[in-house]
Order: sequence, then C-alpha cells, then structure tokens
Amino acid sequence: MRGEEIPPLRVGIGFDVHALVPGRRCVIGGVTIPFERGLLGHSDGDVLTHAVIDAVLGAAGLGDVGQLFPEGEERWRGADSLRLLRLAWERVQAAGWRLVNVDGVVIAEAPRIAPYAAEMQARLAATLGVEAAQVGVKGKSFERLGALGRGEGVAAEAVALLVRAR
Repeated sequence: MRGEEIPPLRVGIGFDVHALVPGRRCVIGGVTIPFERGLLGHSDGDVLTHAVIDAVLGAAGLGDVGQLFPEGEERWRGADSLRLLRLAWERVQAAGWRLVNVDGVVIAEAPRIAPYAAEMQARLAATLGVEAAQVGVKGKSFERLGALGRGEGVAAEAVALLVRAR
C-alpha cells in the first residue's frame, strides 16, 4: 500500500481436546447439546470456546487459556467457558486489539455439530461483541481413526485474526 500505513495484523491458533464421559453436560461453542456423554474438564469442557480463547490470546501475545484460568484454581471449576472467553477478550481489547474474524472447527464423530453450528456462531459472536459473520464454526469427523474416530473425545481448532485498534 503506497503512502498508507499498513495496519498491524496478528494471527493466533488455538487447539483443545477433551474426553467424552458419562454424567457431564455436552457444551460446545456455548451450546448445550443433548447427548449421552459430556466433555470432561475443569470448567465446562467446551473445546471450541477454549480453542477460540487460545487463538485470540495467542494473536495478542497474551498467553493461553491455561495460564489465564489455571486448572488448579477452584474458582474456575465448572466455569461457563463463554464467561472465560469474555474475560480473555476484555484483556485482548485492553491490549489494543480488535477482531477481524475467528474461524473454528470441531472434530468429532458424535455429537453432530452441523445442527448447532449457527447457534454456536451466534453465541461466540455475542460474547466477542462482533457480527456473526466474523465467526465461523464447522464440524468435521475424524473418519473413525484413533481415539477421536472411536468417539472417545472431541477436539477443536480455531484461528483468529486481530488488527490493532485505532
């Protein structure tokens, strides 16, 4: 761009994985999915939201979800991951960043993600204070390979693009 200042952009990647176990709610992307098992974790185990947290924190150079919300701290036991995202996002904004977009993929044999993807997108966008069009959510299977393919857990990846706020 000639004669124009190119705005600084930062990209972050997030990843999370949790086992599926009986007796837990299945919360993914802030949506409770009716399913016979839920995600094991210190908080609500929401793999997609945790991946988004890591992506935005990483892009801003502010660490990761485990540093901000350590597993050993009782105050985070059973925490709503959308609340954790809100707290992390406040730090990212305070550091002078705004979201261009975030894109996430949930990797699971079951539960199926497609029927809930739009609601996940809306909840994540509302928590981040952005338009739904700035948040992507999709599901992919693991083609029956390994532990994820046997339905023993769910993983998620996310990538976030931030731009320096003016």
